[in-house]
Amino acid sequence: MTVIPRTRRAALVSAVCTLVVGGLGLTGCGEDPNEGTNGVGKLEPAKIQSTTRAAATAADTVRLSGAVVSNGRTYKLDMRLKEDGGTGSVTSEGSTFRLLKVGEHLFLKADADFWDPQDSGKDGGKNEDSETAAADKLDGMYVKVPTGDPAYKRFSGFTDKDVLLNSLLTLHGTLSTEGHHEQSGTRTIRITGDKGSGGTLDVSLEGTPYPLRLVRAGDAGTILLSDWGKDFTLEEPDEKSVVDYGKQLPSS
Repeated sequence: MTVIPRTRRAALVSAVCTLVVGGLGLTGCGEDPNEGTNGVGKLEPAKIQSTTRAAATAADTVRLSGAVVSNGRTYKLDMRLKEDGGTGSVTSEGSTFRLLKVGEHLFLKADADFWDPQDSGKDGGKNEDSETAAADKLDGMYVKVPTGDPAYKRFSGFTDKDVLLNSLLTLHGTLSTEGHHEQSGTRTIRITGDKGSGGTLDVSLEGTPYPLRLVRAGDAGTILLSDWGKDFTLEEPDEKSVVDYGKQLPSS
């Protein structure tokens, strides 16, 4: 009996599918879409979600880029995160600033316009002029954010890997799968909440089942997750580049 090699056998099957199934206008004949994958695509949606969350939590590092809508405000993010902090940029309402968190120390770097009070509704005068001058001195400098300042709680969440992932990697409603897809050249399985209205999440079918793309519920932004496990340097800026205001930031 002649044994047909596996590669030739697969080619013959594909040809038969094209001729027979395709000719009848049908679909569904072909290779298993989960063949050669990490097997996550065969799991129930809830299990896929828990598996990818566990993989994300266990990873040492990740990069998040995209947009998040919170309380009516859109934040464009490009952050690299690890267990003891993070670094990157945030853009909101036309203003871009950099965040750097090392351990418990949070630093914010922005241009003078970010700190300038000229559009804050003040009456003007010498006090406002002095604050504008102070803003000029902060231009391009790292400002150390006091832990008790409201800005610390507001911005530190962007640099906390676990907090940010836990808040993002949640689909709402009934979970289901929505087929096989591709994200930046990597095969994925997509899960949805309430058929997409509760968000969608693409999970890698190659290697570790990391989450790769998230569309948040309610048009609340799309986030790409990449560079899983790729280390990067995280260190505090030198003293000459830092302004320390003590217990309270200047008004902004």
